[in-house]
Order: sequence, then structure tokens, then C-alpha cells
Amino acid sequence: MIKVYNTLTEKKEAFVPIEKGKVKMYVCGPTVYDDAHIGHARSAVVFDVIRRWFEYRSYEVTFVRNYTDVDDKIIKRAQERGVTWKEIAEKYIKSFEEDMKALNVKEPTVKPKVTEHIPEIIEMVKGLIEKGHAYESGGDVYFAVETFPEYGKLSKRKIDELMAGARIAPGEKKRNPLDFALWKKSKEGEPAWDSPWGKGRPGWHIECSAMSMKYLGETMDIHGGGLDLIFPHHENEIAQSESFTGKPFVKYWMHNGFVMVNSEKMSKSLGNFFTIKEILEKFSPDVLRFFLISTHYRSPIDFSFERLQEAKSAFERIKNFLNTQTIIENIPQNDSKGSPINVEKYITAFNEAMDDDFNTAKALGVLFEMIKEANILKDRAVKEQKISREEKESLLKAVSFTKETMKTLGFKLEEEKTANDLEDKLIKLLIEIRQKLRKEKNFKLADEIRDKLKEMGIVLEDLPGGTVYRKGD
Repeated sequence: MIKVYNTLTEKKEAFVPIEKGKVKMYVCGPTVYDDAHIGHARSAVVFDVIRRWFEYRSYEVTFVRNYTDVDDKIIKRAQERGVTWKEIAEKYIKSFEEDMKALNVKEPTVKPKVTEHIPEIIEMVKGLIEKGHAYESGGDVYFAVETFPEYGKLSKRKIDELMAGARIAPGEKKRNPLDFALWKKSKEGEPAWDSPWGKGRPGWHIECSAMSMKYLGETMDIHGGGLDLIFPHHENEIAQSESFTGKPFVKYWMHNGFVMVNSEKMSKSLGNFFTIKEILEKFSPDVLRFFLISTHYRSPIDFSFERLQEAKSAFERIKNFLNTQTIIENIPQNDSKGSPINVEKYITAFNEAMDDDFNTAKALGVLFEMIKEANILKDRAVKEQKISREEKESLLKAVSFTKETMKTLGFKLEEEKTANDLEDKLIKLLIEIRQKLRKEKNFKLADEIRDKLKEMGIVLEDLPGGTVYRKGD
């Protein structure tokens, strides 16, 4: 049974889908006016891992992630650069998709754009007006917060307290400071669509409600996003959606923690961000993914290049273990009983960690415990040049489980290997040269090759079936 922490109830709950065996899941996507940064990467990778785990547990997942492709920020960026808002949106949608492909984030089942769903948004706004939950004012349409008594239930804020600090900004024509825009009257030079209230464009919050309902129905299983979206975005989504349908909008609300830089949230407004592309110039996508899931998704994660370097070293330990398969296969087998690893124990512990609100930090800890025990057994067997059948089987099972686990978590192990193909060929060439030198009894030069490779982090293992290599721990 998978347990999910629900922001709405503030507790872990057993996941019971609306429709047996299926998960309907919506995650807020980017507003496309710039390259995505590490904060965006965390949300994308976190919910990719959650999706992958549901699929591993045999659920059929419908995964929707939207693009906000018309917005004040997009319009402003277009004006700054002297291009159209559509050019800005298309440029950064392409950029975001390049980043997601690099990070091996699975394609959404649907990736709707706001501009392609204007009719659905208008129909929802009309319905809210008809039901008495919204009103038109000078070409703008606002949601009347006071008509939804449960407002604040997700963020645990009270209307009275929110009202105390609320103000109506100059130019706004709303009745109540808490009311929010469903439809905005167009300004000169801005994108606009025809509507019953004149030319305009959607407000930010209405888009996710309209698009999620189109593809997932009036009630969905999971709605996800960063902690910063709880208020006002997700709070407003609940208000307008449940006022429109009279039904619960979302069963489980899930939010990932912030990426922090020097105790502050990474954000474009603060200017303390690094884009995904900048990081991938220095570190592999697998290392960045490892860094992002090495902390539980609900906790904040401290970003620094030192932390990324630590993640790289930790990830290398896993890759090194996977590269020991040939070494293990070549250790001479004997008839002793031995002390095999209890791999099933680790598999159970790993699955329990992931089933408990997708605790990747704990699950990876289990994996490292198993690898540590496996390496001790493997090193002893290599040194003694003997291993029992049960021990060898347990080591190979540990390697197989590690490989399966890394694939389930979304790591591109094969691509990593392909990227290092030239390095692999050069090392094998040096091994061949060393073997020829040993046959010619030129042990001094052969040992120099072995020692130089060790200095570079490449450890050679001489086995009865030949010489294999691994990267040093």
C-alpha cells in the first residue's frame, strides 16, 4: 500500500485511487519566459519519480503537465526583446523540453497550453458567473472569494486574517481585496481573445482548473507542484473548481520543498538561480537527478556546487558497483556454503521506503547499505580467488536489483556508458598492451601501466578469465 502525504489533511494517507488501478495526476508546469532553473528541475524530477513508482507498482498513470504560454512576464519579456509574445513562449517551451529530455523526465500523457484552451476557460468563467461565484467589472471578471466559505482550507489561512492585510491595487475593479481575476481585459498591444466580456485573456489560476478538468475529470487523484504554489494558486484553484462543480477537486495535494541557496529560496526574482543548462555543462544529467532525489521531496534541499560534487561521488559508487558484474562472474566458484547477502531484505526495505510517501533519501540509503555489504564480499572473494555458488548468485542478484532500481528512478545508465565509450576503449587497449608486456616478462612496465591507471582512479583486477577494470571508490 502506497502512502501519500496530503497537504490538505496534513498527514500521510493510504493511496486509494478514484478508479481502481489508475492514477490521474496533474502537475503545474512552467510559465515560459526564460530558461528553467534548478527549482523547476526539482519539481519535474520529483513528480517524474512519483509517476515512475506508481507505474512500477502497476498503476496506469495519466500525467498532465501544462504550459502557461500567455502571461504578464511573457508579454514583458517580448517587449524587452522586440519580438512577439508567441516567439518568447515557443522559444522557452522548446528550451524546457530540451532540459526535460536531458534529465530523462518522461513525456506527459498530455501537455496542454493555455492558448489552446481559451474556449474551455471561457465556459468555466461563464458558469461561475451564472452560479453567483464570479462577477464582471469593466471588462474584467473576478471570483468572489466570500462565496466559497472553505477558502483557505489548503493553506490553513483564515479569510479574516487574509482580509486584514489585503488591498485593492490601483486600476483593479474588484469588490473585495481577496477576489482574484478569472479574465483580464486586454490592454493595447497585448494578446487578446473574444469573450462575452470583451477582448481579453485568462487569469493565471483559471487555466489549471479548466485544463485539468478537460483531461482528468472534475475530481483527480493527485495535484502537484512546489510549496510556493499552495497560496494563492492552488487555493484559488480549489475555490473556483469546487464552486463550479460542487465536487471535491483533488483527492491528494502534493508539494515539493524549495531548492535553497544560502538559506534563501532559489528564484528568478531574487536572482540567485542557476539554469538547468548551466549545471549540465558541469555535471551529467544523472548526477543532477541523483542530487535532486537524495533529499526527501517535501524537505528543502540546499544547493551548492560542493553538494553536487558529493552527489557525483555517491553516484559513482553505484556505477562502480554495477561495473563489477564481470568481475563477479569471473571469480572461481567452489562448493563451500559461504555467507550470501540477503538481497531480499534490501529489496523489501527499498520498496517500503518508496511506498512510504516516496522516500527516495531512505531508499537510496538502503541501496548503499547493500552495495557496501556486497563490495566487502566481492573484495574478499577476489582476494581469495574463490566464492560459493550462493554467494555469487546473491552478488549478481544485488547488481541486477541495483540496475533495475536505477532505471525505475529514471537514471540513464546506458547513455552514460555510451558517453564514456572512448574512455572504455582506451582502457581496454592499455589492458591488452599490459597483458602482452607480462607475456614478454616485462613486469616493470606492465606494473607501471597498472599503477598509472590506479592514480587516475582505474583499478585493474587480474582474474583467471582475464583482466577487468573498475573505477576506484
